[in-house]
Amino acid sequence: MSSDEDFSLVMEQAPPPSKDSLEEIQALIANYKKICSQLSVDQTELASVTKDNQEMTQKCRQRSVKLAQSLDEEQRSNKERIENEKATVSSLSLEEIQLMEEIQKVEVALKQEEGENEQLRQEADVFTTVPEKKVVFTGETGNAGDARKFEMNSRVVYPMEGGTALITFEDEAAANRILTMKTHQVALEGDCHITVEARPVRLMLPSLVEIASEVCPQRMLISDLPEMDTETLLNKLDIHFHRRINGGGEVEGCEFLPDSGTVVLTFVDDNIAQGLTETEFHEVQLKNKKHTVRVTPFLNGKITNLKTKWSACPRTLLLAGIPEVMEQETLQDLLEIHFQKNSNGGGEIEAVLYNPPGRRASALFEERRPPAGKGAVSRRFTGFSR
Repeated sequence: MSSDEDFSLVMEQAPPPSKDSLEEIQALIANYKKICSQLSVDQTELASVTKDNQEMTQKCRQRSVKLAQSLDEEQRSNKERIENEKATVSSLSLEEIQLMEEIQKVEVALKQEEGENEQLRQEADVFTTVPEKKVVFTGETGNAGDARKFEMNSRVVYPMEGGTALITFEDEAAANRILTMKTHQVALEGDCHITVEARPVRLMLPSLVEIASEVCPQRMLISDLPEMDTETLLNKLDIHFHRRINGGGEVEGCEFLPDSGTVVLTFVDDNIAQGLTETEFHEVQLKNKKHTVRVTPFLNGKITNLKTKWSACPRTLLLAGIPEVMEQETLQDLLEIHFQKNSNGGGEIEAVLYNPPGRRASALFEERRPPAGKGAVSRRFTGFSR
């Protein structure tokens, strides 16, 4: 068949519908139209609802995002707040520890202060109850700036080797001349002589002494005592303060101090002395009658700081290299005669001590203080022991 050929579709025609069928179709069409119209309405409503739901969903998403952001921010804020609170708590804990340490330090310092105050109170009580010392004004005056607030006299034990002698001159210049000449020939009996060497004497003396004092719980000082036999006085005091009825107790020792005329009484037990010193005045049977004595605390001293320095004796020197050629006293007299002569560089001698070879001895040096404003402190040996 060619393309130019016409063709036709022959359809078989249906028989015309009947009247009843047409009405049914029309009714069916009307029904479908109604359904279609309802579907259109439903579709429109569904589209509107879908749109609303989409908008609601979008809003919910946006709100969810905002809530998530807000939650994150709140979590971060809470975390920062918690960290800050932790830091604050840690700082407060550290501050509390520091405050507790400060409180402990203050409590320790307070206890020390209370102890020092109590010690000062006791010392003040002691100083106000020290034994009275009678003084007499002789009419002599001096510069107030020269007055010594505290006076300490040193007593130094100086070891002497054998074959040496100590000489103290009255004049410091004589001692300096002898030291400058150094070696000396001392004439003996006949044509004999000995050669000695002059050396300076250096003593180790205290330059600073700090003493802490405290009230002794076992001792007390008894003053205002009458003049009587020392042994009898000590026995009377021992018997009186040994009795419990007098507030005393077992006595360990009783010592008389001749320089002050007082007695130091020592008890075996502590705090008995404290009870007796609180009364201060006691009546004791002495010399066949009642005598009022004064009882005061006894101070114990302890050196807390000591500094020393080497000091040369300005008027005392040492002679070394002395052989044992004659009796000790004879040779000592010859040494004194030799160094007294001005022609030998010497001068007036205040004291001389000779220790023969092979022996060991000790010389005791004590300070001699002149009146205020009348010369310097000097030291000379006052004792000699072997």
